[in-house]
Amino acid sequence: MSIIDSHHSYAWYIRPLLALMSRRRSGLSEPVRLWARQPMAFFGFLLMNRALDHGNPSLSKTLRALVRTRVSQLNGCRFCIDLNAARALDCGLSREKLEALAWFSDSSLYSDAEKVALAYAETVTTLGNVADASLIEQLRHTFDDDSIVALTALIAHQNMSAKFNAALGASPQELCMTHYGYLPSD
Repeated sequence: MSIIDSHHSYAWYIRPLLALMSRRRSGLSEPVRLWARQPMAFFGFLLMNRALDHGNPSLSKTLRALVRTRVSQLNGCRFCIDLNAARALDCGLSREKLEALAWFSDSSLYSDAEKVALAYAETVTTLGNVADASLIEQLRHTFDDDSIVALTALIAHQNMSAKFNAALGASPQELCMTHYGYLPSD
């Protein structure tokens, strides 16, 4: 449960969007209710999320879901881990591969491109945001410039989301547990 009461009298101009989201998703998640307390920031968050999910076809849905889930793990955001793990499984990712995510660098389940993207996500998230020359070389060998920018934006956006949700104590929705019989460990 969040440290902030997420039930709120929202601004008139956000209410239609919240009503639509509630109908489409059988209710509103706690993070949506929290973000909606800052409507303009929420609109920006949603627009960026949509752009990142549809803006660069060279980053597959599966790769985006893996990166989002790993960044969520690193930030300790249980809500984000749950949501992004469910999305990864919906994209066709195997349960075995998802469960090995924290150890991707030693796993034969991950492609070289996935390993480079995940190593970059870890670096941006945990090591002062600066990748060393070797990792930059691997990124440039694997991805074009637009894809590197899209990957960096995805990582930054997920870091913001995970930090917001974790700081406010957003609870997981048990999406993986509900749909797939388990919740990945963080």
